[in-house]
Amino acid sequence: MDYMAQALSLARLALGQVSPNPAVGAVIVKNGEIVGQGYTQPPGYDHAEIVALKQAGDKARGATLYISLEPCCHFGRTPPCSKSIIAAGIVEVHFAMIDPNPRVCGGGAKELEEAGIKVMRGEHIDEAAEINEAFIKYITTGLPFVTVKVACSLDGRIATRTGDSKWITGEAARKQVHHLRYQSDAIMTGANTVIIDDPALTVRLCEKGGTTHKQPLRVIVDGKGRTPPTAKVFSEPGKTMVVLGSILDSGAKQALLKTGAEILELPSDSGLVDLRLLLQILGKREVTSVLVESGGILLGSLFDSGLVDKVIAFVAPVIIGGSGAKPAVAGEGVAKLSDCLRLEKVKVEKFGEDIMISGYLAG
Repeated sequence: MDYMAQALSLARLALGQVSPNPAVGAVIVKNGEIVGQGYTQPPGYDHAEIVALKQAGDKARGATLYISLEPCCHFGRTPPCSKSIIAAGIVEVHFAMIDPNPRVCGGGAKELEEAGIKVMRGEHIDEAAEINEAFIKYITTGLPFVTVKVACSLDGRIATRTGDSKWITGEAARKQVHHLRYQSDAIMTGANTVIIDDPALTVRLCEKGGTTHKQPLRVIVDGKGRTPPTAKVFSEPGKTMVVLGSILDSGAKQALLKTGAEILELPSDSGLVDLRLLLQILGKREVTSVLVESGGILLGSLFDSGLVDKVIAFVAPVIIGGSGAKPAVAGEGVAKLSDCLRLEKVKVEKFGEDIMISGYLAG
């Protein structure tokens, strides 16, 4: 059995529940039998290896631990896991990748080795890095990992010339989007999308489409203060933040404040909010991942500013056509094909009749 693959499978169960901590899975094996396993619990509760050690009990002595991330060796919300591993009598530890947190970054492995524990590293490192791609960026830069999600036709349109956009993709693709939302700390959209589509921007994975207990922060980018106070985002479960630029009508701000939303005012240029500063502020609030679901204007600004880390595009087998139909990405764009933004590590999956293409911005 591939025990590290099992640890990675457990780690995925923690996604969406443990931010700003990494999602980690752990498996303890003795004499070819799994005697303990677990994954990271919400912040302030047990890390994956502690869950596994508690399950294993005395059977942990002389056993091997497989874990998707190097064990921590510092005091945070919980004590260092390295000391618990040593105390439990584990004799061998396999971990997929070094913890990029500067407070760990090889220190956990060193402490285990100094205690006489055999340490192996690097198994399934690419899969481990993908699971914690948001944590890696956040812990090394202080900025959230930005994923742009688009749902478009084969000709790259997100709405018809009349603005009709529901639904371009099918039910299976839309359900996958709710999984993406669940794994994200925040969902970002623009004022135009709120005005035109009036989306709820909630996670609906429960039976009959009910909302889940955990809802990501909704971030509405509104440089001109046009978001209607009657929008669904203000009455749905969870918190909403409206990011305003320079507003001429102070009444717009007061109306939005009455909705109970948080109002964040940032510098703006020609009605465009300083998105880089916004991401810095979100990072300081321990928002590690942002899923952007918006129209072409906000997406274009993010791409033009070099702020996008990953793209997930759901492409439906339909042609919309028309020069007035809305493109998936607007903004300034590039002048030459040689300057196109390119994706790497591209994956293609099928959801119903729709194709999901995902990849990371090169460079």
